[in-house]
Amino acid sequence: MIKGICAPAGIALCLVLSIMGGNATAKGYENEKTVSDIQEIVENMTIDEKVGQMLMPDFRNWQKQGETKATGFIEMNSEVASIIKKYHLGGVILFAENVVDTEQTVRLTDGLQMASPDLPLFITIDQEGGIVTRLQTGTNLPGNMALGAARQVSYAYQSGEIIGKELSSLGINVNFGPSVDVNNNPGNPVIGVRSFSSDPKLVSKLGIQMIKGLQNQNMIATTKHFPGHGDTAVDSHYGLPLVSHDKERLRSIELLPFQRAIDAGVDMMMTAHVQFPAFDDTTYISKKDGQEIMVPATLSQKVITGLLREDMGFDGVVVTDALNMKAIADNFGQEEAVVLALKSGVDIALMPAQVNSLQMEKNIASVFNAVKASVASGEIPLNQVNQSVTRILELKVKRGILNPEDTPIDKKIETALQVVGNEDHLKKEREMAEDAITLLKNEHKTLPFKPKKNDKVLILAPFDDQVESMSRSISELADKKKIKKVQITGMSFSGKSFTDQVARLIDESDFVITGSYIVKNDPAVNDGVIDDSIQDSSKWATAFPRAVMNHAKKKDKEFVLMSLRNPYDVANFEEAKAILAVYGFKGYSNGRYRQPNIPAGISTIFGESRPKGTLPVDIPSVTKPSESLYKYGYGLDIKSGRPIKN
Repeated sequence: MIKGICAPAGIALCLVLSIMGGNATAKGYENEKTVSDIQEIVENMTIDEKVGQMLMPDFRNWQKQGETKATGFIEMNSEVASIIKKYHLGGVILFAENVVDTEQTVRLTDGLQMASPDLPLFITIDQEGGIVTRLQTGTNLPGNMALGAARQVSYAYQSGEIIGKELSSLGINVNFGPSVDVNNNPGNPVIGVRSFSSDPKLVSKLGIQMIKGLQNQNMIATTKHFPGHGDTAVDSHYGLPLVSHDKERLRSIELLPFQRAIDAGVDMMMTAHVQFPAFDDTTYISKKDGQEIMVPATLSQKVITGLLREDMGFDGVVVTDALNMKAIADNFGQEEAVVLALKSGVDIALMPAQVNSLQMEKNIASVFNAVKASVASGEIPLNQVNQSVTRILELKVKRGILNPEDTPIDKKIETALQVVGNEDHLKKEREMAEDAITLLKNEHKTLPFKPKKNDKVLILAPFDDQVESMSRSISELADKKKIKKVQITGMSFSGKSFTDQVARLIDESDFVITGSYIVKNDPAVNDGVIDDSIQDSSKWATAFPRAVMNHAKKKDKEFVLMSLRNPYDVANFEEAKAILAVYGFKGYSNGRYRQPNIPAGISTIFGESRPKGTLPVDIPSVTKPSESLYKYGYGLDIKSGRPIKN
């Protein structure tokens, strides 16, 4: 039972929870009496309370009065509490800046909820697993495309389960994941390894299992980015992408995983700031440059209400992607974007205004008042607002948010310390990562490397944390007597050109491991051959590792290329004798491995694990773009050298 409720909404809420016996859990919530009681709550809420439920800002950084600058908001304060109370906010999104430590995070979420005792908050986060993780003490997991390579539905379920357990123990009740975008555009700058696959059926199968893993922990799961961000060449953080396919194609590929997720009972859906003219070609005049643009899905009534609600039958909560992303912020005014989003049928406007101090409170006030004015004028029908708030409160009841257990803060912290990043979770993530490693080439049985004592291993990777991850992983194998003690030299090459010094390092080495990190394949190709004469440091991502590969080959060194991010980049290294994909680029920093992928790749290279992954996407050739270099489903067995059978 929630204590101390005195608002008009609170009176009705007490009624609901009394009728339900105070047990508002996922099981046994859905009955007609509950629905009618929530409707009574909504009828008793003021317009301010209703509008507040539909706004979800971030407090990523905060500048207290008297301070000179904003810093990471890690401890609850009365200033943030005053904004939550004044605007009756329905939720808050957390970022890495907010969740630096397990105990700190529990205290922060507890403080946030104390600021909203009448209608507890959605406390949300993007903990997708893989390259998009926010918890700085949690289990990072190998990520969706690694799960696609491993092909095991149990791993997708376990990933959701681990994320759900850790977030729940921290007081976070909504996860903005999984992404069920179908990554069928190798040049996609923002999705890539965040997607399970280019195959909508595999995306659907794994996405559903991750949703079940999350929601079975009473964690709200959110599929994103509807209607699909997989076939875009523009990152909506920086521009406004367009997907030009017809309805038939979109329904069979992009929309399929979302439909399957809806059918499986996913709680929440996040929209994409992407233009889909097949469903809505309505135009607006951009505030950025006065040009005519098509309305993005987030702001489209035809997409949100017509397609998602009416055609596809989704009756859960719809949240926008962050409204401060340039696809929206540059083309629509702050207030107009929020009003258009809510008008389209969205339930929650995410990050509707920047507010990181009391001086910036005017931003949230402006949005809040603009929405109220639109409701008063009928631009946003009151009935539609009531439906949105009803959906929000129904979900809060379903997941026990409106009836939290009265657990002492010390007990919450004790539990979280036992759950977050525990040994069992770390063991499972390592197993997933090792099984996902995909061996694409292994001529003359180059792998596994079998160094003799004091052999020299050269590590070259784009960034320092990746070099550190590889070096530590090799040293740990030696410490465990899995391999002989070796001499390790490491160098990062981001922004650098290949020099005589690098050549000498290769000459002095017995084994060379090079990591590649190419987001978009764009090498200079002349007469079907990559032009290696270009050694401009601005082209380092392709030019440097190719120069290493070529020099190592010339000197007959044992060389392996490790693709660290999108596997498409292996097409730049056809001449390499050994190539593997690990699907995750985060290395070792701040005393911990930020992903298990690189250590799993090192384990494969030195024969301590047997890769079982097969490609979840096609890899097109860069020299013959119309041809596939490696096809979907391809991967080699390291012992036999033959393709793995799926």
